[in-house]
Amino acid sequence: MQVNKTFKVLRRGARAWAVAGALGAAAGMAQAAGVTLTISCGSVGQDFEFCKKAADEWSAKTGNTVKHLSIPQSTTDILGLFRQMFAARSTDLDVLTVDVVWPGLLKDHLLDLGPYTHGAEKEHFPAIVKNNTVNGRLLAMPWFTDAGVLYYRKDLLAKYGEKPPTTWAEMGSVAARVMAGERKAGRADMQGFVFQGKAYEGLSCNALEWVASHRGGSIIDAGGKITIDNPGAVKALSTAAGWIGSISPTGVLNYGEEDARGVFQNGNAVFMRNWPYAWSLSQGADSPVKGKVGVMALPHGEDGSSAATLGGWQLAVNRYSTHPAESADLVMYLTSRTQQKDRAVRGSYNPTIESLYKDPDVLAANPFYGDLYDTFVHAVPRPATVTGAKYNEVSAAFWNATHDVLAGKLPADEAVRKLEDKLNSVRRGPNW
Repeated sequence: MQVNKTFKVLRRGARAWAVAGALGAAAGMAQAAGVTLTISCGSVGQDFEFCKKAADEWSAKTGNTVKHLSIPQSTTDILGLFRQMFAARSTDLDVLTVDVVWPGLLKDHLLDLGPYTHGAEKEHFPAIVKNNTVNGRLLAMPWFTDAGVLYYRKDLLAKYGEKPPTTWAEMGSVAARVMAGERKAGRADMQGFVFQGKAYEGLSCNALEWVASHRGGSIIDAGGKITIDNPGAVKALSTAAGWIGSISPTGVLNYGEEDARGVFQNGNAVFMRNWPYAWSLSQGADSPVKGKVGVMALPHGEDGSSAATLGGWQLAVNRYSTHPAESADLVMYLTSRTQQKDRAVRGSYNPTIESLYKDPDVLAANPFYGDLYDTFVHAVPRPATVTGAKYNEVSAAFWNATHDVLAGKLPADEAVRKLEDKLNSVRRGPNW
């Protein structure tokens, strides 16, 4: 009897181990069924933090794994990296961040997301969706939009009895007065105005705002005509050159977004041109300028109107990815209304879903969204659509010419004349 009882116990134990083993094997198979994707999140401000948080949430929901590829801060360097990967048809990257001016440049290497969206793109700003659609193929989903804005120190302007400026000339005089006063009071590091002055895409964005706000056009018009050699452009670039070494440090010629933000957020500048993402960081608990910052539309020339360059980023799928369906699903999750609201409330990233601009939580976190709605919706596009695959050459010629003027290497009139000649050479024919 005891032998039989022992045998039954052992048999039950064997069955239990068999069941446990089967369950363990099934769990292992389920885990193995998940795929591993690699994404390139942004590297400016809180880009990486927010992207990683959302990607981790998607991983938990789907059982897949997301790895992150470290990318440079400069948009120019990022584009160069992606082009190298695409030239090799690399499968190392599945989901990538795409600047608003890149869909035409990268069209041959991006997956058509149309079959995966189920119409979700209809929630987003139509102009951005159109921008991301090439030859009927939706190559990227809008993630967040951008437009240049002016940050200013409310406390310092009030201290010196100044009002927020509406023209570039007013901005220059207010910056000079406040900077001089603060330096006299012992703030030797105080600057008047910081911006993105390094020779890269960010300078093209800044310079386009200066030129457009002086009625100087947008470098190349919608019909493909090169228009940069004009009095408005000369005036704009001459004005900006006058800032260097006066209200702006010479070091601004090497500033990107984060360099300018670092100076301003540490309390060492009166004005700053940057993108909306800098707002939430300026209001962080550890920010020396928390509660002291205002945001407004950029100034304009005496007979012009405010102009803000259209920026923003999209998410796309590498055409050579070995997991296109999962990659597209990750893109749709990251660009969803829920994620865009979270990024807007916690990080002041401008949504691409219009209804979020009426959301009470979004407006409470970003009070300037309401006042600057028109600035965001009617931002000036760079001439990427009309120039297509040659846009990068066009932009490089523009930022290099602008940098030469800022650095005092060329007068503005000579620079725009040479730039127009250069752009004609890039075009090489009647059409782009």
